[in-house]
Amino acid sequence: MFATTSRYSVLETATFTLPDGRIAAYKRRRFVPAAESLSQLAEVVVAQDDRIDLITARTLGDPEQFWRVCDANQALDPTDLVVPGNTLRIPSPLG
Repeated sequence: MFATTSRYSVLETATFTLPDGRIAAYKRRRFVPAAESLSQLAEVVVAQDDRIDLITARTLGDPEQFWRVCDANQALDPTDLVVPGNTLRIPSPLG
């Protein structure tokens, strides 16, 4: 259902029976890991005009892995991280 690089790929798929008898499949809830539990690969200082996808592409090789940087910096909104001068923790791609 999800690519292996998705934050949802490892979540269990559950089912729910609707009142009309149809079965609805869904992914269980994802809990954000504690930032300090993630292995750190690097630290990056945000530059003027940086974007989270550009930072992630440079450091992790995949712009769609921005969610890993969000987890490592305890951010729910990626735009909160891209303030010039901010130092971002870049987690290891394997967690």
